[in-house]
Amino acid sequence: MQRSLTDAQLLAAAETAADFRILPQATVIKIGGQSVIDRGRAAVFPLVDEIVAARQQHKLLIGTGAGTRARHLYSIAAGLNLPAGVLAQLGASVADQNAAMLGQLLAQHGISSVEGAALSAVPLFLEQVNAVVFSGMPPYKLWMRPSADSVIPPYRTDAGCFLMAEQFGCKAMLYVKDENGLYTGNPKTDPHATFIPKISVDEMKAQGLQDSILEFPVLDLLQSARHVREVQVINGLVPGNLTRALAGEHVGTIITAA
Repeated sequence: MQRSLTDAQLLAAAETAADFRILPQATVIKIGGQSVIDRGRAAVFPLVDEIVAARQQHKLLIGTGAGTRARHLYSIAAGLNLPAGVLAQLGASVADQNAAMLGQLLAQHGISSVEGAALSAVPLFLEQVNAVVFSGMPPYKLWMRPSADSVIPPYRTDAGCFLMAEQFGCKAMLYVKDENGLYTGNPKTDPHATFIPKISVDEMKAQGLQDSILEFPVLDLLQSARHVREVQVINGLVPGNLTRALAGEHVGTIITAA
C-alpha cells in the first residue's frame, strides 16, 4: 500500500493472476466511416443484411468509424488552432452519428446502438440478440493524448474498436474497409502495388507500411495486447466477405502482433 504503482515488485505481483476475459465469444467488427458508411445505401444495406444473418451464429460488437465529415471538422478546427482534445470531441460526434444511423437500420431486428455508460449493458444485448452497435471513437475527448506531429487525434476509431476488443477479451477483431486488405502501396493510385495476405507489425514497420491501412497507434496496441494478438482487414464492399471472415476463413489481410 505504500509503494509506487510503478514499483517493479508491485508490477510483478500484479501479473501473477491471469487476465479475465469478459466476452471471450464476441467478435468486434469495425465498419469504416469513409470507406463504407459514407458510400450510403449501396455499401451499407448489404452489410446490414450480412450482420443480421451472422448474428444467428456469432456475438457481434459493431463499431462505427467517423469518415469524411470528421476530416472536414478536423480541418476547420485545426485551422482555428484548437487542441487535439477538442478535435477528438468533434470526431466522436461524427462516429456517434454513424452509430445512430446504423442502429436505426438494425432496429427492426432488435439490434440497438449504445453509448457512454450504456456500454455496461453490452452483455445483456449480446445475450438477447447477439449484436450491439457502438461508436468507435475512444472516449478520451479532452484527455486525448496529443500526437507529437499534429493536433489530429492519434487514437481514433480504429484504435477505439481495438481497445474495445482487447479490454473485453474478445476472440477476434475485424476491420471492414473498402480495399481487399494491405498492399505494398496505395492500390487506388499505384498500379504496381501488390497484395499482402499476412504480415507482422514489425514487418509492416520495416517496410514503411505502418500508416497505410490502420491508424498507426493500433499497431503498438496490438503488440502490447494480452488477448487480441491479430486483426483481420477485409473488403466490406464484396458481398459475403464479412460472413466468411466471421466463419474463420482467411479473407483479406491478417496482421499479427509478432
